[in-house]
Amino acid sequence: MVEIIPAIIAKSFDELHEKIKQVEGFADWAQLDIMDGKFVSNKTWNNPVELKVESKKWKVKIEAHLMIMEPWKSINEWIESGVKRIIVHYESFIGHLDKIGEIVDKVKNAGLEFSVAINPATPWSVLGSYLDKIDIVFMMTVEPGFGGQKFIETVLLKVGDFKNNFPEKRVEVDGGINVETAGKVIAVGADILAAGSFIYKHRQGIGAAIKELKGFVQKFDPPVGGDEFLATKPLPH
Repeated sequence: MVEIIPAIIAKSFDELHEKIKQVEGFADWAQLDIMDGKFVSNKTWNNPVELKVESKKWKVKIEAHLMIMEPWKSINEWIESGVKRIIVHYESFIGHLDKIGEIVDKVKNAGLEFSVAINPATPWSVLGSYLDKIDIVFMMTVEPGFGGQKFIETVLLKVGDFKNNFPEKRVEVDGGINVETAGKVIAVGADILAAGSFIYKHRQGIGAAIKELKGFVQKFDPPVGGDEFLATKPLPH
């Protein structure tokens, strides 16, 4: 079953709390987009200590999407924050790739799921030595940092190519997801779709947006897979 996860960008904890409450009852998971103004130019709420108490009261599981520099410096706080899945960006480890192994061991030993995100231009092959420990491969379909961006079509090739090589490994896509683009990423094998602007700016409300996406993706259950898509568009890795 393809899963829909609302993606939340919040400037304050009050805004974050409100957006979480808005999706309770409509989704099992919510994604917190955490930005430090350094790894990406945008800056959001970023206080895992504040999250620790409140997250226990929420009726959705939380994945923290860390778009931050040097995530290894705050990983312990995020592990203890109450989130169930931690997503780090491969690109934030350039020059410190050895620290990916340190982080994945900490996260997994704490009983949490671990995911590594890659930007649109980054090939999935960079994850080769970590794939056995990664629960979910997270592929950006926009440049990280801001919501509401245009979906980057070329990432479809990367998603499909990865799933052809690792059909059992879950893939989450994030960026520009709506009813039109959802069909495209599901067709090449995506398992989880994170959507922000489509859900929170939907004319009929948040609940209606999630229901619309869920109803649409059910047509593709189980996912189609990427073989046919890639038949005429091979992608080197």
